[in-house]
Amino acid sequence: MKYPKTGSRKHSLGPSPGAKFSHILQKDAFLVFRSLCKLSMKPLSDGPPDPKSHELRSKILSLQLLLSILQNAGPIFRTNEMFINAIKQYLCVALSKNGVSSVPEVFELSLSIFLTLLSNFKTHLKMQIEVFFKEIFLYILETSTSSFDHKWMVIQTLTRICADAQSVVDIYVNYDCDLNAANIFERLVNDLSKIAQGRGSQELGMSNVQELSLRKKGLECLVSILKCMVEWSKDQYVNPNSQTTLGQEKPSEQETSEIKHPETINRYGSLNSLESTSSSGIGSYSTQMSGTDNPEQFEVLKQQKEIIEQGIDLFTKKPKRGIQYLQEQGMLGTTPEDIAQFLHQEERLDSTQVGEFLGDNDKFNKEVMYAYVDQHDFSGKDFVSALRMFLEGFRLPGEAQKIDRLMEKFAARYLECNQGQTLFASADTAYVLAYSIIMLTTDLHSPQVCKHTYVLLNEDLNLFGSITIYNEIAGKKISMKETKELTIPAKSSKQNVASEKQRRLLYNLEMEQMLAWTPFLAAFSVGLQDCDDTEVASLCLEGIRCAIRIACIFSIQLERDAYVQALARFTLLTVSSGITEMKQKNIDTIKTLITVAHTDGNYLGNSWHEILKCISQLELAQLIGTGVKPRYISGTVRGREGSLTGAKDQAPDEFVGLGLVGGNVDWKQIASIQESIGETSSQSVVVAVDRIFTGSTRLDGNAIVDFVRWLCAVSMDELLSTTHPRMFSLQKIVEISYYNMGRIRLQWSRIWEVIGDHFNKVGCNPNEDVAIFAVDSLRQLSMKFLEKGELANFRFQKDFLRPFEHIMKRNRSPTIRDMVVRCIAQMVNSQAANIRSGWKNIFSVFHLAASDQDESIVELAFQTTGHIVTVVFEKHFPATIDSFQDAVKCLSEFACNAAFPDTSMEAIRLIRHCAKYVSDRPQEYTSDDMNVAPEDRVWVRGWFPILFELSCIINRCKLDVRTRGLTVMFEIMKTYGHTYEKHWWQDLFRIVFRIFDNMKLPEQQTEKAEWMTTTCNHALYAICDVFTQYLEVLSDVLLDDIFAQLYWCVQQDNEQLARSGTNCLENVVILNGEKFTLEIWDKTCNCTLDIFKTTIPHALLTWRFKIIFVCMCIGVGFLTEFPEQKLFAALLIKCVVQLELIQTIDNIVFFPATSRKEDAENLAAAQRDAVDFDVRVDTQDQGMYRFLTSQQLFKLLDCLLESHRFAKAFNSNNEQRTALWKAGFKGKSKPNLLKQETSSLACGLRILFRMYTDESRASAWEEVQQRLLNVCSEALSYFLTLTSESHREAWTNLLLLFLTKVLKISDNRFKAHASFYYPLLCEIMQFDLIPELRAVEHTPADVPTCNTLLLGL
Repeated sequence: MKYPKTGSRKHSLGPSPGAKFSHILQKDAFLVFRSLCKLSMKPLSDGPPDPKSHELRSKILSLQLLLSILQNAGPIFRTNEMFINAIKQYLCVALSKNGVSSVPEVFELSLSIFLTLLSNFKTHLKMQIEVFFKEIFLYILETSTSSFDHKWMVIQTLTRICADAQSVVDIYVNYDCDLNAANIFERLVNDLSKIAQGRGSQELGMSNVQELSLRKKGLECLVSILKCMVEWSKDQYVNPNSQTTLGQEKPSEQETSEIKHPETINRYGSLNSLESTSSSGIGSYSTQMSGTDNPEQFEVLKQQKEIIEQGIDLFTKKPKRGIQYLQEQGMLGTTPEDIAQFLHQEERLDSTQVGEFLGDNDKFNKEVMYAYVDQHDFSGKDFVSALRMFLEGFRLPGEAQKIDRLMEKFAARYLECNQGQTLFASADTAYVLAYSIIMLTTDLHSPQVCKHTYVLLNEDLNLFGSITIYNEIAGKKISMKETKELTIPAKSSKQNVASEKQRRLLYNLEMEQMLAWTPFLAAFSVGLQDCDDTEVASLCLEGIRCAIRIACIFSIQLERDAYVQALARFTLLTVSSGITEMKQKNIDTIKTLITVAHTDGNYLGNSWHEILKCISQLELAQLIGTGVKPRYISGTVRGREGSLTGAKDQAPDEFVGLGLVGGNVDWKQIASIQESIGETSSQSVVVAVDRIFTGSTRLDGNAIVDFVRWLCAVSMDELLSTTHPRMFSLQKIVEISYYNMGRIRLQWSRIWEVIGDHFNKVGCNPNEDVAIFAVDSLRQLSMKFLEKGELANFRFQKDFLRPFEHIMKRNRSPTIRDMVVRCIAQMVNSQAANIRSGWKNIFSVFHLAASDQDESIVELAFQTTGHIVTVVFEKHFPATIDSFQDAVKCLSEFACNAAFPDTSMEAIRLIRHCAKYVSDRPQEYTSDDMNVAPEDRVWVRGWFPILFELSCIINRCKLDVRTRGLTVMFEIMKTYGHTYEKHWWQDLFRIVFRIFDNMKLPEQQTEKAEWMTTTCNHALYAICDVFTQYLEVLSDVLLDDIFAQLYWCVQQDNEQLARSGTNCLENVVILNGEKFTLEIWDKTCNCTLDIFKTTIPHALLTWRFKIIFVCMCIGVGFLTEFPEQKLFAALLIKCVVQLELIQTIDNIVFFPATSRKEDAENLAAAQRDAVDFDVRVDTQDQGMYRFLTSQQLFKLLDCLLESHRFAKAFNSNNEQRTALWKAGFKGKSKPNLLKQETSSLACGLRILFRMYTDESRASAWEEVQQRLLNVCSEALSYFLTLTSESHREAWTNLLLLFLTKVLKISDNRFKAHASFYYPLLCEIMQFDLIPELRAVEHTPADVPTCNTLLLGL
């Protein structure tokens, strides 16, 4: 309610001139009322009052009659202006005098009259009610000189006032929220708090009974006030127990601190259209609101009042800083007019500082001063009166220049307001007079200034009347506004603090005031702490409960937490003193705390922590109170039978945990304590506590999260003991999870986020009993949760089951890990049809179990995984498809566990089985991933995971397992590759080629050699097989990579792998050469050329022997490893590769075994002494000769000849061969490259002679002939230089081939060869040749193709 504005603080003693009575009876009533008021004001005689005296009796009678009139007043008396004015002018004055009477009966009647006025006439008496409170009620309560009787009567009256919610709110709104009124409500609460705490009772000399009764009354008043607030705000309170559904959403604490509720409480209907009193000063408009009152507006007003008081305090110290602060806070405008209006209206400003600010020469200050003067209206006033009016608002500064500026502007404004009505010719004259009046006011009592002097000084102003002005100023001095002591507490008083000690004392007092921000808490805390009276404790508990309710409703978090903490502290359950001092009031406090939890749960937020801590300790107290030994108590010392007895002189630790002192124990005392706390185990308390947890279903969405979060925190505290942790709160967590599982998914996911994290920690508790309980609880909850099922694309199951995964990952206890696996297996066996997103967690748990070394864990996990893959996938594949990749990854991990090879093999079989699902159901692979094209989803989510995990098995496992994995990988490719897209193959072979990645090969040389010999070798052949099978698709995609991989293989220091590389090259070309394009043949030849060049063992010719020093240590000798051995091994491998490459080229060009058959035929013919010129090998057309161009053949020929020349050079260097032999190169005899020398030349000759007789290559015959002549001549010349018999024997087949091919040349082409070969063959005839060669050389003359040569011979 807002009380009305009154025009002035001065009132005449009669009815207003225009007031009239509508009836003679109204006038009579007015006169009677006035007479009674005057009669009640008659003073009593000095001395002690005589109850029989006429004065006292008439006073009492008049007050009684006035009280009766007011109590029975009708509507006219309550509303008529004449009677309202009479109350203000007569009755209020009478009350102000009788309200301080020492006569109890008079004082009591005065209080009754005030109550009636407050009840029936408060809308008209705002200012008067303020005065009564300040000067009578609060003054009596605050002063130590007031008697007990007076204080008692006042506090009884206040009890009646505070019992009315409307009155309490009206007091706060009309005074504490009014910028210009005293803080009546704040002072009232502070005074009542002091009385409730018993402060000042000793000064009054009160008895204990009086003190207690006064304290009770004080508490009763405070509780009444809080009850009023609760009643007033009941529309915003939501009782969780009245909610029928699970959890309505309510803004969280963080949100409420930022967003105000838009709802308003429309309970101030009677306050509408009322004005405030004396609405002067800044912000006065805010108390003149019309329409429906809004509580938020009053909150804003209160904040504005504090801001303005702070700004005024700053203005007193430094005016510009104060103005700036108010502007920053939005309480003051920035224009000079706004600031000038503020200086006019705000009466609490320091007048001296106002004068200094206005007189300052700064430009902005002058603008404000001009606006300030312009806001005065001097119309119709004489000059001196106008000057008096001007100077009432501030105190003139002492500096003459400042006074000069002020008087100059004043004179201008005076003439502006009185144009044509003054005798001043100009403003100059008015200025001079104004200045002289100021000087006169200052110096009037100086002996140097008299009337004559003043008149002479103002001689030019005699027309105006200097003498008259002098006499007026002398009779009534112009009083400038004095500086008032500000009533802003504590802040301005700092200026008067002189010493550092005093400053510190004041700072401590302010800090104490800040921390004890409400006197309610102090009163209730002291009452509970110091007094054992049941009624006092009941009032304190009721007050705290109401205060918590209010703080909860309006989201005042700090105050709410403080009250709940105080309540928790007085339960004695959580304090160090323990339960040894527990009394009935502490039991009642426990019950109150439980009640708060039950009724205000939606609003408690972080306060749940204190409540749940108390409930946890209450359970411990109940165990002791009933004499039952708790199973899990931190630090419990148990006897063999688990009894409470223990050692005779040692207290059980559960007592110590509750604050009982250890050491020697009086068991009678313990029995007494058990009896005193036995009430905590009463049925009502147990049921009430249980209702908190069962009632959690009625908490709203945010409150249940707060509740769960703090319950988990308390549970963690209980479990801190490593020996005997308590699990009370953990059990309750499981219970409330059951209760709240029916909530909407959005709320439940927030709840489980907290509970799941708690289970993560508890499941990893070092105490196995605790972890077992957690895992088993998780299993039960999960089974119930999975029963609800899950729609597609949701992830609630995944979130719910995540703790199993966390526990499996972090807890290394075999018992717990085995239990987790068994729990998951049970879920799969019973709830497989309902599982969707939870499959990911299940496979993750089994993935972790797969790497375990415990056979039972691995076996159970694998059995369940196999059941899923073979049975569940078959029935529920669409539901499991999102976890398909996880399943394959899980199987891969089983395969990689080296401790269980049988399981590894079976896991690979299951992966092969998974490929069948992908092949049979490609349409099931849909994905929401927009980055993956629809046609690629079956690859990304199906094929690729299978092949990738198989590659991981190959790279991680031992030989037998990785061989099986490799076989299955390529089986899948060969079986299902026809469904693969071209770009899928690219991804696939990136994985496959990782097998050959040298960086990933094992570090140990033996393992690396085994890897190359087995896995790489196997993979190489398999890749070539796949390439051959899908040549049309892979030729563009894979050929370059295959050639690169083959090149890599022959570079390795592994003979088997190098041989395989050349063999694979041969196979790829022979099997697919017919389909090769010209471009592919170019790549093939270039690859062969590169391999040839890089594998020629040049170091055989350049190697030189180096002296190796032997380092000796005392007693031990160390021989450095010969680097030559490694070099020689690598050179041998290169020699092997050269031979393999020569054979590869021969096989590619002429088909395998063709050349060998031809040599055999030639030798057989020679042995028959007749050359069969019609020798034709049946398979010669199967080679790739016909697909190779002449230039490509020449490239191969160059490779062969280079290899031949290198071998020839090495074989001729006897000294180098001897050095290598002595150094240990290649066994017992000197090393040689005879086979490389002969086979390379033989292959080259076959190519040249084949081209020479090929009609399709006639264009290249000239080059072929030239090359043939050069090669043959060079070969024959070299043969002639050979001195070793064995060396010449090695050339037997080569010479036989040469002679046979030459003999088959036609006569007309033979002529070009004869001149070259003739002299060389003649020399060869001198050697002791084998019969076959001589047979060829002596071929009969009738053979037409060789007649010329033979004639020569």
